[in-house]
Amino acid sequence: MSAAPLGAHWKSAPLALGECTMADCAEVLAGPTAVALLPVGSTEPHGPHLPLATDALLAEENARRATKALRDRGVSTVYAPVVSFGVTRYAAGFSGAITISEAALIGYLVAVIEGLRGAGFALVCVTNHHLEPEHVTAVERAVAAAREARGGVVFANQLTRRWGRTLSHEFKRGACHAGSYESSLVLAARPELVREELRAALPDVDVSLSAAIREGKHNFAEMGLSMAYAGEPREASPAAGEALYEKLVEMITSECLEALGLASPPDATPSK
Repeated sequence: MSAAPLGAHWKSAPLALGECTMADCAEVLAGPTAVALLPVGSTEPHGPHLPLATDALLAEENARRATKALRDRGVSTVYAPVVSFGVTRYAAGFSGAITISEAALIGYLVAVIEGLRGAGFALVCVTNHHLEPEHVTAVERAVAAAREARGGVVFANQLTRRWGRTLSHEFKRGACHAGSYESSLVLAARPELVREELRAALPDVDVSLSAAIREGKHNFAEMGLSMAYAGEPREASPAAGEALYEKLVEMITSECLEALGLASPPDATPSK
């Protein structure tokens, strides 16, 4: 009996690149248009009820779900180990705020993206869940530099108008640090990490971080976030988290399929 051709078993490979053997990875790379999703987060305070790794957990969970969705669309996909540190200055003064410089983040992301491309992945899609402006700018710069050097990289960014308008009201008004938006996402993915007795008693903090940043405020303390959260954590639910993941997964899969030429963006004019 002859052996199955390489690439015949990519659907049975682990979703996580780090859990693949070299044989699993070879199957994925030999499958149809190999894609690597690169989740990016941070390590910083998220109120008294969510873990420091919230952004990293959400980025990884979103990448995991999107990997499954892309495989269902016939694209051989894995998600890479999450980048768990970022530019985290607004949480300065609270325990657990671990920041790195923009230069360090840009250099590392460029190296990882180029490494994934060099390993044979046709496309790298960066997905980020830490939304501090300087951090997002650093991710954008890294993606641009890697694209210029090797091509084959896209940033699925929920802060763009296309995707941000599909998310929750709390997200759209910018009051979404450890509020109902992020708390719902954690409840849907890792409920055991949410301090429910604390979440249920937290008062609303109606502060728009985006507006406060535009006003020139430099940290959570200046913004009035005395417990390192904004929004309505009491309104969070697993069901709301599942609905948000559907939108976020749609963002990643759409950006990947469009970059691969397997789908057209909404404003694209079909060729004759």
